[in-house]
Amino acid sequence: MNKAKFISDVPEDRANIIESIKTKKPRIIFVMGDVDTGKSTLVAYLANNLLHEFKIAIIDADIGQKSILPPATISLAFPERRFGSFSELTPKKSYFIGSTTPNQFFGEAVVGLKRLVDLALRRAEIVVVDLTGYVRGAGEELKRLKIEAIHPDMILALQREGELENILAPFKDRIEIINAEISEKVKRYDLKQRKKIRQEKWEKYFENSKIYTINLNDYRISGTRLFKGKVLGEEEIELLRKLFGWVILYGEKNDKYVVVKGGPGQRRDMIHAIDFEKFSNLLVGFIDGEGFCPGVGILKWISFRERKAEILTPLKEEELGQVEEIRFGRIKVKEDGEELGLLGRDAI
Repeated sequence: MNKAKFISDVPEDRANIIESIKTKKPRIIFVMGDVDTGKSTLVAYLANNLLHEFKIAIIDADIGQKSILPPATISLAFPERRFGSFSELTPKKSYFIGSTTPNQFFGEAVVGLKRLVDLALRRAEIVVVDLTGYVRGAGEELKRLKIEAIHPDMILALQREGELENILAPFKDRIEIINAEISEKVKRYDLKQRKKIRQEKWEKYFENSKIYTINLNDYRISGTRLFKGKVLGEEEIELLRKLFGWVILYGEKNDKYVVVKGGPGQRRDMIHAIDFEKFSNLLVGFIDGEGFCPGVGILKWISFRERKAEILTPLKEEELGQVEEIRFGRIKVKEDGEELGLLGRDAI
């Protein structure tokens, strides 16, 4: 299932919006709205009606309901011809977020979007950004940060009852804001349906994957406190076992102790303890020399002492050859698309 489809039966104001874009030629357009307001459908409509006159870039920043794969990333695509669905588009570049929710990843969300917009502007005349539906609570702050960092020339606002006004108010004298009509045909999805849609996209992405045995010493490791300190010897580990009553599988010391443990045990402030099960089916991002993400994988097995891991990914060997960094994400997912849960930012 893909929510982002091109349809021609749209509200009457769409013709005026297209004409305004053709006349004013904004370089960057944000499409903003709450969940289930038709953001992605509007982006698809704009792109299909503009690409015969302009070089168009689409940035899919809706990590919760990703349309341009891979999931848990922000992706940039350059449509060359009319398309029926975002699923037909192949990303030119992606930036790894590592989660399907941005609430603990404001920095990554803003930096990733800024880097992809900058890249898109080198080639495209108009960049259309499909934002998340995270517009309430902390979502207001995230949208403000994105607007301040990117400074779009135009914002198309899809709102029912003024829910975007707190976000848009500071920018009304600086950025052209157009209130776009929400189509009566917009379908609403409950949480169960959204999860089902994500499951289908995960499964689609991993359908032609294989498991690679990765030597972690060959890569920079990020997204975790591990692999940055001095490895603890057996005597130190035994001491920690006795002090805290944990089954400790591996440990390091940098500014503080970091250990991987199995079994029960209370957490302590003086030590960062990570439950081993948190690494099972954890999403990881493969990062190239430019900091972009050519693909993601699922961690199936890891040996901390040997620094080896088995990772399932659809990337080919030649694509892995361009990878310089492995970044640990914060969502656990199986190759059939079943999501096993989100981790907190400080979990690993």
